[in-house]
Amino acid sequence: MDSKSKMEGIRERQQRILKLDKIRQMGVNPYPYGFSRSHAIGELTEKHSELIEKEEEVLLAGRIMAMRGHGHTSFGDIKDNTGRIQFYIKDEKVTESDFKLFKLLDIGDFIGIKGVLFKTRTEELTVRVKEIELLSKSLLPLPEKYHGLQNKELRYRRRYLDLIVNDDVMDIFIKRSQIIDSMREYLKERRFLEVDTPILQSLYGGASARPFTTHHNSLGIDLYLRIADELYLKRLVVGGMERVFEFSRDFRNEGMDRSHNPEFTMMECYAAYWDYNDMMKFLQDMIASICNGLYGGYKITYGEYEIDLKPPWEKKTFFGALEEKTGIDLKNADKKELEKAALEKGLALEKGLSRGSLLDLLFSELVEPELIQPIFITDHPIEISPLAKKHREVDGLVERFEPYIAGFEIANAFSELNDPLDQRRRFEEQVREKEKSAGEFHPVDEDYIMALEHGLPPTGGLGVGIDRLVMLLTNSHSIRDVILFPQMRPEEGRD
Repeated sequence: MDSKSKMEGIRERQQRILKLDKIRQMGVNPYPYGFSRSHAIGELTEKHSELIEKEEEVLLAGRIMAMRGHGHTSFGDIKDNTGRIQFYIKDEKVTESDFKLFKLLDIGDFIGIKGVLFKTRTEELTVRVKEIELLSKSLLPLPEKYHGLQNKELRYRRRYLDLIVNDDVMDIFIKRSQIIDSMREYLKERRFLEVDTPILQSLYGGASARPFTTHHNSLGIDLYLRIADELYLKRLVVGGMERVFEFSRDFRNEGMDRSHNPEFTMMECYAAYWDYNDMMKFLQDMIASICNGLYGGYKITYGEYEIDLKPPWEKKTFFGALEEKTGIDLKNADKKELEKAALEKGLALEKGLSRGSLLDLLFSELVEPELIQPIFITDHPIEISPLAKKHREVDGLVERFEPYIAGFEIANAFSELNDPLDQRRRFEEQVREKEKSAGEFHPVDEDYIMALEHGLPPTGGLGVGIDRLVMLLTNSHSIRDVILFPQMRPEEGRD
């Protein structure tokens, strides 16, 4: 904000404080304790014909978004979370004190109004005000819609202003809530039990990622913010909870970009006696159902693409997709061959990448951006899947799939590894790789292995990135657009 804008903001705030003092001198409490509404604004739009015919009085509350007119007659707009409506106030139709109060109001104030509905000559639905009440006096002005809140950094930092000024932003977060509700209902209808697992964990696991570390003063131990809830949910399946799910906040101490935020939301679910084929059908049907409930169909627009989410979705193996892009069968390639393939494609390589990390890099850089229509990428290399069951037919692979849509991954699923001896070997191999290679690896979790030794039935597991799914279903192109308060760098001086 430049110095001129700062000065204008200071003057505006001073003027509003003077108005606040005058309102108090009138004996009006500018911050009352409540207001009884008869209708939300959205309800008036639906029922207006009946209300106009009966001349029924309505009680509305909302924020003033516009004010027009001077002298004895004025118009304005108020807004709540269901809609926006015009109001009309005339000095001879209200008490002298109410009209005097109205003249001390500003855009941004919350008011309650009592009145009757009518339509203007231009057929605009309007409330003729009989009584007006101040519910909250705002001391700072709202940003002007088209010029005052276009800076994305400011919008993310002042999300409350973004929600006030930009209706499309409010719509995204209403849809986010609807998507989560639909998913929860879909799971519960299929006998999944919602559970809670720890956020503070003595050992992080369930993914290969760098954790956030904290310290518990009373116990005198370091703890980790969870990077995934997978291992705890599978402990519950061991305990006899055959179908479980959780909406979890997860935390990974990693970089930020359009599809990554250090704090994010996952839905993980596990079903005893399922495998990854069962989970594949379950996921595509669930996403299609959510989309149909939201939009009444299966086609959505994402950027320049029209995407059809109607099942069945295409399937392609991990190495098959890589071979299509590189022209090389990399299934049995060693590190040197993978490094060569990456360099030939112009990819930058960190030192000491493992074979699994190289394969993951090649796929994410060369294949992933071109996966636009819904597709399951299946049968991943064992090196990058320490918690997945070995493929029943092909050595060196696991039974895993990742669905990609619009060029990014939205979920991850396995036939879960339930052989405790194999699981220990995988964990130990991860530790050995960590000692000689770059990248993140899964630590050995002895307590989890003990749980497996008590017996985990054949199990299918699935993790869905809620933020990415919301991005997809709301045509949003940054994860920050679908998280109410995304992580931001500290401001260099407050405005």
